[in-house]
Amino acid sequence: MLLDGQDPAAIAVAAEAITAGELVAFPTETVYGLGARADDDAAVARIYAAKGRPSQHPLIVHVADALAARPFCAVWPELAQKLVAAFWPGPMTVIVQRADGVATASAGGQSSIGLRCPSHPVALALLRAAAERGVPGIAAPSANRFGRLSPTRAAHVVAELGDDVRVLDGGDCDVGIESTIIDCSRGRPVLLRPGVLTRGAIEAVLGQPLEGPDEDAPRASGTLASHYAPRAKVRLMAPGMLQSALQLLAAGSADAAAPESVVPLAVYSRLPVPSGSTMAHQVMPSRADLAAHELFTVLRRFDDLGAQLIWVEEPPTGPEWDGVRDRLWRACAD
Repeated sequence: MLLDGQDPAAIAVAAEAITAGELVAFPTETVYGLGARADDDAAVARIYAAKGRPSQHPLIVHVADALAARPFCAVWPELAQKLVAAFWPGPMTVIVQRADGVATASAGGQSSIGLRCPSHPVALALLRAAAERGVPGIAAPSANRFGRLSPTRAAHVVAELGDDVRVLDGGDCDVGIESTIIDCSRGRPVLLRPGVLTRGAIEAVLGQPLEGPDEDAPRASGTLASHYAPRAKVRLMAPGMLQSALQLLAAGSADAAAPESVVPLAVYSRLPVPSGSTMAHQVMPSRADLAAHELFTVLRRFDDLGAQLIWVEEPPTGPEWDGVRDRLWRACAD
């Protein structure tokens, strides 16, 4: 059921549904989320069931502002405060120690919890309307089947979850990939998932380097080895390897990519495909933010065209590409 996210009456309907423990999909600047009130474990269980998501895999709790985040926290660390002051509202999730007895299901049973204040006006309107009705925050993973491509349009949510889910339509998501996740729960900043915010920008705010995840890091959304995957098999290829494969394919060589050469193929690359080729092709933008914006939409379109194999040119090595590179690595994982 599509609702106009620009209509205050639709926001009120969605907020009432959230308050009653029902599910509502809504846009953020990153991707569309499937939301339930974060303080109602039974409502949150409906998210896990709708997505087919393991219940121990934590969700991110969305809040209207920094003040609304505090009731979920046992401690509000200085690291989190610095990040929130710089990047909220925006595509930044901070993980902190969770207050006892609060949002247990949203946290996947962990003692920590991920919190974010999105910048999308429809998301903020929903969060504020829900808060007026006594809802402290909305737990919301991406509004898709677990492990699949995240939706960046309302129509993607309907395609994934069906017509019965209420969807606030807020247009295309600006960012296109999920938020950066920083663990602040253990006294040092640990990057658990890259996004569009660069490591350099984050470290400049913190005044110290980011560490990488270790075996004691809390579980976090979107960090499984295999994630963000289309139905088609994705193969990430260095530019030289891709160019050689395309040339061999154009020449009709049986060794081009067998057995890949005999299945419907799509290519997402900065390199051109051979002239006259019938394969689906999308030019990858030269800017990381533009590639992030369209990434999941492009992969979803290839699925819809019936591609069984997607060749993707490796993104450039610059830090601004870390988020796109991370999503592609996980899309390729078996």
